[in-house]
Amino acid sequence: MQNSARPRVGFWERHQKRIAPWLFLAPAMIMFLVYVIFPIFQSIDISFYEWDGLSPKTWVGFGNYVELMGDEAFYTSLKNNVIWLVLYMLAVPVGLGIALYLNQSVFGIRLVKSLFFFPFVISQVVVGLVFSWFYDPSYGLLAKLLGVFGLPGIPVLADEHYVTYGIIAAGLWPQIAYCMILFLTGLNNVNPEQVEAGRIDGATGWTMLRHIILPQLRPATFLAIVVTVIGALRSFDMISIMTQGGPFGSSRVLAYYMFEQALSEYGYRMGYGSAIATVLFLIMMVYITIFIVRMFKAERRAR
Repeated sequence: MQNSARPRVGFWERHQKRIAPWLFLAPAMIMFLVYVIFPIFQSIDISFYEWDGLSPKTWVGFGNYVELMGDEAFYTSLKNNVIWLVLYMLAVPVGLGIALYLNQSVFGIRLVKSLFFFPFVISQVVVGLVFSWFYDPSYGLLAKLLGVFGLPGIPVLADEHYVTYGIIAAGLWPQIAYCMILFLTGLNNVNPEQVEAGRIDGATGWTMLRHIILPQLRPATFLAIVVTVIGALRSFDMISIMTQGGPFGSSRVLAYYMFEQALSEYGYRMGYGSAIATVLFLIMMVYITIFIVRMFKAERRAR
């Protein structure tokens, strides 16, 4: 009589579908924990000490945060970060508008796409240098354009009232290109059947965009907003290249002020710099969390 018992199934065969995805994710998760999560908590821990990076740490508790509350340069940096955050969000609707314009099949549209894509592929350092020359009040293109109308050149980067807005305009150039790419990718994934159904129902223009296109662009919109917020709050390279925080510290943001306090020739106050970084991290997390919660609530209402 033959043995009708089923062959014994091992642990791997029974749980392969559950374990395999985690094995593929494990390297990325380990790298994320080691190079992102751990440094965040390490920076928060250092913010409670007075430390120059070499000598033994001195515990000061919330002393660095108390000092921040009376630091005028910190409030200037915080104000500039708020301005960056508000104006940088223009990259999302402008990027969407350009993507809608480029999402058509006409002769030469690929060349036009490449021209709009160009700012994204060049270095931020190059962008900063280009706009520094553009703003030069003597021979810059802006001065030449103003001269056509009989107006004198404006020293944008040397005027504390204009400098932050000038740097933001430079940063918006590649950021708009990045948002445009995200929206172009999203538009390629729009369901053509829904678009055709909308046309049959008489939807055109703004009605088509609001009720059919934009709901399908939510993943791209979410990514564009999050990346833009992070880019605005961690702005550093443009300021370092174009003004180095000047004039008189008026263009500082939190990321650059953190660098000045912790790593520049002005001093090696690692604890104070970590406190600034912690405040910047909390602002970023609060803003992104609020946006994510609002997005989930909107999706639940849509269902």
